[in-house]
Amino acid sequence: MKLKENCTIVFSDGACSGNPGPGGWGAIVIDSNRHVCELGGGEPSTTNNRMEMSGVRGALEFLAETPGPVQIYTDSTYVIRGITQWVWGWKKNNWKTSEGKEVSNKDLWQDLYALVQARGKGSISWSYVRGHVGTPGNERCDEIAVAWSRGGSARLFRGSLSDYGIDVLKLPPQEALPEMKPKSAGKTAAHSYLSNIGGIVYRHKDWPSCER
Repeated sequence: MKLKENCTIVFSDGACSGNPGPGGWGAIVIDSNRHVCELGGGEPSTTNNRMEMSGVRGALEFLAETPGPVQIYTDSTYVIRGITQWVWGWKKNNWKTSEGKEVSNKDLWQDLYALVQARGKGSISWSYVRGHVGTPGNERCDEIAVAWSRGGSARLFRGSLSDYGIDVLKLPPQEALPEMKPKSAGKTAAHSYLSNIGGIVYRHKDWPSCER
């Protein structure tokens, strides 16, 4: 695929062993000169959302002195909705939610907001890509992130795209963000519980009797 003039492509992903738990992030940056740089890092106690955000932040920090448009691919709807929709209300409300609570991961949202604003309006395009469906860039970022989440580190590539060995420019088609699930007012109690003992199914009116 031919890159747009002066356009940089970024893939990023995050992983967490437990939520919270040890986590890692990975990113791939492909600049308009067909140079590839893999990035990664981790934390001993974190969350999946923080690692997803850290992947994007790491890439944008790396590109701070690189002009031109940036196309970012991530499987995190949290990151995309946060930076393109929610962040404006949070900032206007002094980084508080509509309920008056402090925004979760405020430190990272403030970092991302500053990095995005520094590049100028309209210079970053955000694309949602489904995770674990074989998109080369996303799969490689996941490998890097998982390696860091398990206490190790992946060997990070830096060099020419022709030497990379991963078809990272096999880009996914544009896809709309999945619809948000409505907030539940609370967990609805089950009408009954089933158990299977010796091939016989029993119905119970509550969990304690089913557990017994």
